[in-house]
Amino acid sequence: MNPETNKSNVSENQGNRQGRRRRNRRKPYYMNNKNSQPRDNAPTSRDVENKADAALFDTELDDVTESYVDENILAPSSDGSPTVTVSIENEDDVKTVHVTGVRFKANGKVYYFDKGKLSIKDGSFVIVNTARGLEFGEVAFGDREVKESSLVLPLREIVRVATPDDVKKNQDNKKKEDEAFKICLEKIEKHDLDMKLIEAQYSFDNSKLLFYFTSASRVDFRELVKDLASVFKTRIELRQIGIRDEAKLMGGLGACGRPLCCSTFLSDFVQVSIRMAKEQNLSLNSGKISGCCGRLMCCLQYEYSTYAEETAKTPPVDSVVKTPKGIGFVTEINPLARTVKVKLKEDPDAAPETYNRDEVTLISRPQKNGND
Repeated sequence: MNPETNKSNVSENQGNRQGRRRRNRRKPYYMNNKNSQPRDNAPTSRDVENKADAALFDTELDDVTESYVDENILAPSSDGSPTVTVSIENEDDVKTVHVTGVRFKANGKVYYFDKGKLSIKDGSFVIVNTARGLEFGEVAFGDREVKESSLVLPLREIVRVATPDDVKKNQDNKKKEDEAFKICLEKIEKHDLDMKLIEAQYSFDNSKLLFYFTSASRVDFRELVKDLASVFKTRIELRQIGIRDEAKLMGGLGACGRPLCCSTFLSDFVQVSIRMAKEQNLSLNSGKISGCCGRLMCCLQYEYSTYAEETAKTPPVDSVVKTPKGIGFVTEINPLARTVKVKLKEDPDAAPETYNRDEVTLISRPQKNGND
C-alpha cells in the first residue's frame, strides 16, 4: 500500500470523526442516538427548577434549626424528580463566644473584648489592652454571646476594672490633650502647612499622642512630627481623616435642629446614595439633602427600605388604572399613606380624585423612554 495514500485516509477518517463529534454536540441529548426518539415530556430547566422549589417548600424543618440551601441541582434524577441539597445547621452546633463590648468615645464604635474572670457591669469603666497600648473605655454591654465565625480570635483581654486613680488619670489626660492641641496649632502655623487640626488624643499610658487632621491634599508633615516629638517626648502620630469623620468628632446641629446623628448615636457610617432621595420624592437640591459634612445626610437611609417596599406595592405615576368610577391615569402617589391620585379619562378637566391603592387595579405601567 502506498504510504502517502495511507496517510491521507487516516487524516480523512480523523476529520470525519471530529465532524461527527461537533454535530453531536449541537444536537439535544435525546438526538445523539439515531435510534432514539425525542420525548414529548422531556422536562425543561424551568420545570425542573419549579419542582425543586416545591420540594424545598414542602420540606418540614424544626423551628429551632436554620436551613440554608447550598445549591439546587437543576437536573432530573433517574425517575425525573429534582435533586435538592439542603444543609441543616442546628443551633446547638453553632459555636459562640462570650464577649464584652467596650467603647472609647461617647456613642463611638463598640469593640469586643474578653473579660476573663472579671465581674463587669454595663456602664462601668475598664482598662483594656489594644493595639495602641492600654486604653480607658466604657462598657457598652457586660456579657453577650456572639458567633465565633464573626470574630477575629483571639480577643484582647480586659486588664482590670478602672480604679479611682485610673479615672483621675483619664481626666488629667483630657486636660493634657487640650494643651497639646494648642501647641500643635502653633507648630502647624510655624511650618505653614495646609491642614486643619481636628483633635488631639493621648493613649492612657501616655506612650502615644495622636493628632487627627483634615486636608484637601497630601501633606508632608515629617518636620512637624520631629518638632512635636521634641516638645512632648513621646511617640507622635498624625492621621488624616475624611470630612464625615470630622463632623463626627466636631459635632454640631443638623438641618432638623437636633445634634448630628453621627456624633450622638451612629457608631458606623452607612452608605447613602442619591437614589434614596429619589425614592422618597425629596428635593434633589444638594443644599437640602446634604449634611454639615457636605455629603448626603445619613438619615436618608432611615426610612428608605419602608419607602421602597411601599412604592413597589403602589401603581407608579402615569400608569393606567381602573377605579370604581372608570379608567384613568395616576398623577400622584403617597406610598406611606397607600393612596394615589387619579385623573379620569372620561372627565379630564376635573380635579384628580384620591383613592386607596387597594381600590384601583393596575392596567398598564408607563412606557419608559428609549433614552432612559
